[in-house]
Amino acid sequence: MSDHTSHTSRTSTESLAERLTHPRYPRSSRYDARWTIDNQMGPHALWLLEWLAPALGLDALRPGARVLDLGCGRAMTSVFLAKEYDVQVVAADLWVKPDDNAVRIAEAGVADRVLPVFTEAHDLPFGESTFDAIVSVDAYQYFGTNDLYLPTLTRLLKPGGRIGVVVPALRKEPVGTEPPEHLTPWWEPDFWCFHTADWWRRHWTRGGAVEVEAADWLPDGWKDWLLWCEVVAEESPEEFHRRMAREVGEMVRVDAGRALGFVRVVGRRP
Repeated sequence: MSDHTSHTSRTSTESLAERLTHPRYPRSSRYDARWTIDNQMGPHALWLLEWLAPALGLDALRPGARVLDLGCGRAMTSVFLAKEYDVQVVAADLWVKPDDNAVRIAEAGVADRVLPVFTEAHDLPFGESTFDAIVSVDAYQYFGTNDLYLPTLTRLLKPGGRIGVVVPALRKEPVGTEPPEHLTPWWEPDFWCFHTADWWRRHWTRGGAVEVEAADWLPDGWKDWLLWCEVVAEESPEEFHRRMAREVGEMVRVDAGRALGFVRVVGRRP
């Protein structure tokens, strides 16, 4: 028997929806809780996108605008963008097949507004000035710390277009031994791409590719992260995701906001 079929949920759909209804994220709360759990690939992507969107501004997400969702995973964020803002989205990912995302997109009723594509972040098959906005939720940290990456990406933006990302982050840059001692049991090389809001601001400012309009910390973001980990650890149909949620959740619980959280960064192409 597959893991998917052998796992039995312990929470009713109604109770689960109540648990995940968050006053900070009213738009996200309207989406089916089971759908968000079944399609998650990390922190709650809709919550993070809902926090990012106001900083991008209504002009970047005006109806009909063209948006690149870079590292879209299972396309939840792409569906959200199409439904909430009536934009045209290119849902780009390296790990999830476009055919798989196409099914989810069609089931969500936005096949006319979301195009799934298979691509790698360093080999984007789009022309100069193609997009009004670029968004990336819990993905940009894996490729965007390279000093030379942002200028190659922002050429895809129209002049005046905006790029906005949300990334797992640190309150303070590590000094000396890395990581902070209390996080040593969980620290992996993947976490070396976590940085502070000030680090990201300087990283985006130094090359002049964008004018940085926001680089800030999500207040109590660790609490949202922990809640989501607890729910996924109990409710995900996939053992891999349940195990990862347990491990990350324990790390976030022990840290309790001392070091870990989320940063959003928004820049405008001159």
